[in-house]
Amino acid sequence: MALDQSFVGRTYPPTAPYEVGREKIREFAEAVGDANPAYTDTEAAKALGHPDVIAPPTFVFAITFKAAGQVVQDPQLGLDYSRVVHGDQKFAYVRPVRAGDRLTVTSTIEAIKSLAGNDILDIRGEVHDEAGEHVVTAWTKLVARAAEEA
Repeated sequence: MALDQSFVGRTYPPTAPYEVGREKIREFAEAVGDANPAYTDTEAAKALGHPDVIAPPTFVFAITFKAAGQVVQDPQLGLDYSRVVHGDQKFAYVRPVRAGDRLTVTSTIEAIKSLAGNDILDIRGEVHDEAGEHVVTAWTKLVARAAEEA
């Protein structure tokens, strides 16, 4: 069953703050194989003009995807998550994510499309720091595969 188009534009409440830690950044950088010293060495980050270590660009996916869970789990939307695959991801940064940031995410459904029986859901996550400053926008595309015919 196609998702309800009236959900386009719906915005969900901001998440609880997520505190970005140096160790989480280091672990993530290691996991993705990025040896940039700005991710692990405070002095290297400061030499580049940052107040502390910064996170790799895709680090924020972990918190924006979790925030998108509010959308995915909305019973009124009716998304069958067992049929969902991750279709695409992109980010637009105002500034890098830094150790010590306390970030919140507000998710909005930007688009719902149906294509060949598949539902395609575009979710925008606006990430702000504790001062309310915009840090990054993340777009997540989810594809709910069509149910197989019996």
